[in-house]
Formats: sequence, structure tokens, C-alpha cells
Amino acid sequence: MIQLRELANEPCFSSRSRSLAEQIADAVRSRTTPLSQLLRLMSAVDAQGGDASLKQLLRNRIGAPLDA
Repeated sequence: MIQLRELANEPCFSSRSRSLAEQIADAVRSRTTPLSQLLRLMSAVDAQGGDASLKQLLRNRIGAPLDA
């Protein structure tokens, strides 16, 4: 049985951090990405200066029909 102390020592994220562009590409590709995650990514783009191409990718995905 895993002890809570052991879980606390496990890393929550992989050691390789992905760029914002990589995260957005993965989120746009996946049809299961929640809208809340897409909106958080949009906020992150705005916070980093607002790359227009990344924002457009997110806008297109946010507005896409669910069955697309």
C-alpha cells in the first residue's frame, strides 16, 4: 500500500516542461480538452504578450462545433 508520504515525494509533472505553443497545439488537437483549459491557455498567451497566431488557433478551437 502506498503511503501518503510517498505520494507527496512523487513529482506531479514531468521533468520536461513544454512550451506554451506545444501545450496549445496538443490542446487544439485533442477533442477532449475542456473549454476551461483552452481559456486558461488563452490567458497565458495574453500574459506573454499575445501571439496572434496562437490566439487564432485557440479561438478557432473554442468556437468549433463539438462534432468537428
